Amino acid sequence: MSQIKKLASQTAVYGLSSILGRFLNYLLVFFHTRVLTDVADYGVVGEIYAYVTFLNIIYLYGIETAYFRFAAKEDTKSARYYSSAFTSVLITSLVLSGFFILFSGSINNALIPDASAAAYYHKEYIVWFALILAFDAISAIPFARLRQENRPLLFAGTKIANISVNVLLNIFWLWFCPWWLRMHPDSMISMVYDPGHKVAYIFLSNLIASALTIAFLYRQIKDVKLGIDWPALKPMLIYGFPLLFAGLAGMMNETFGRIMLKYLMPGSTSENLEQLGIYNAAYKLSVFMTLAVQAFRMAAEPFFFSLHKQADNKMIYARVMDYFVIVCAVIFLAVSLNLQLAGLFLGPRYRSGLYVVPTLLLANMFLGIYYNLSIWYKLTDKTMYSIYFTLFGALITVVFNLLWIPSFGYEGSSWATLICYLSLSVSCYLIGQRYFRVPYSLGRIGLYLGFMLLLYAISVVTEKSGLIDNQFVSVTFNNLLLLIFIGTAFFVERTKLRTI
Repeated sequence: MSQIKKLASQTAVYGLSSILGRFLNYLLVFFHTRVLTDVADYGVVGEIYAYVTFLNIIYLYGIETAYFRFAAKEDTKSARYYSSAFTSVLITSLVLSGFFILFSGSINNALIPDASAAAYYHKEYIVWFALILAFDAISAIPFARLRQENRPLLFAGTKIANISVNVLLNIFWLWFCPWWLRMHPDSMISMVYDPGHKVAYIFLSNLIASALTIAFLYRQIKDVKLGIDWPALKPMLIYGFPLLFAGLAGMMNETFGRIMLKYLMPGSTSENLEQLGIYNAAYKLSVFMTLAVQAFRMAAEPFFFSLHKQADNKMIYARVMDYFVIVCAVIFLAVSLNLQLAGLFLGPRYRSGLYVVPTLLLANMFLGIYYNLSIWYKLTDKTMYSIYFTLFGALITVVFNLLWIPSFGYEGSSWATLICYLSLSVSCYLIGQRYFRVPYSLGRIGLYLGFMLLLYAISVVTEKSGLIDNQFVSVTFNNLLLLIFIGTAFFVERTKLRTI
């Protein structure tokens, strides 16, 4: 239980940075969905960032997780692994970004399928994101070292600084500059602000924040001895290589639907970009589940590796899963039962997609369960299975998106995401139990999930039946359902919680 308490405390710190960071980014959703009056502009933002999250995997090629693995196994040699990993990422990032910059014009043209979309894309975006990808990849290894050394406060502070700069720059360009120009039409600020290119300032803010992060990590970077120690790098590459393909397939599961909406829906490209903008805003409302999964993953990966020699490690992994599911169920209910309130963060033109948010929340919950289960192939060095699982997931994602987007639009894409992550969780559990048997409490987990869905169904049926027609009473009733779940979980787990 002391080990679980340690994981909980570290997850809380990582979670605090994630919560604060995501909250700041959530304010940007509130901001962008009001400033970007052309919904298609927000569709472009969502599409470009979908490509970027995919490319982030290529820029890191699994070496971040590999560094955790080998630094934990051979602590006395961690400096060698750190310098070799950093140098390798630095070289490959410069090469890849150089390629994107060189062919930025051609890449930009490939994103424009018809004339209706030409006004939304500019080759400068490709250049800026080539630099963003390089800066983010270079900073990833120093961030990984902070996690490996159990320094969550420094990690969290640096992450929050990065996000704060990004948010402040967005506010400067998209709120202060227009306001100042209205008050002072002849101001020199017109030299750095063009009201016709709002999307550009969202991307430029990200670029400046990513560049400054390198400066924030100066102390970690100055410890690097540039050069590749091949005996240290080779096993990391071998270990991480399957994770690269797994990561690519996994990111396809997350981004394929958003990328293909522009091409598969029956409207013109500009009309489809509007639908993508609405879906992108709805996707942002699943941030609460995403940040819980992200915070857990950041703390759990080095934590699980640190327990690989401990006799009761499998029991700890099983208990962690129980608590993870409970927390995610609370998040699902908290957002889904208060969806109309959460939707107020979006601009009025973006709220038509709220109904897909519960599906996306549930999908991200199963993604977190999959991450929890996947520790077996990382601990047993059977990382090739990560490729098999995520290729399986990618196949499901591609097939169901191709089938459902033309008929059901972004709703079909949200259901494809849920089916993908549910299938990954089930397959990872079934195969993992053959190689690394963990005594997961399937009955307990199933009851919690079933109870969660039952309470949500009660809320939906009550709303649609018109039994409650007062908004205040409806909100009170829904939150009473949430409290019933929390109280039940606390009652069932009270003995273990007191031990922790």
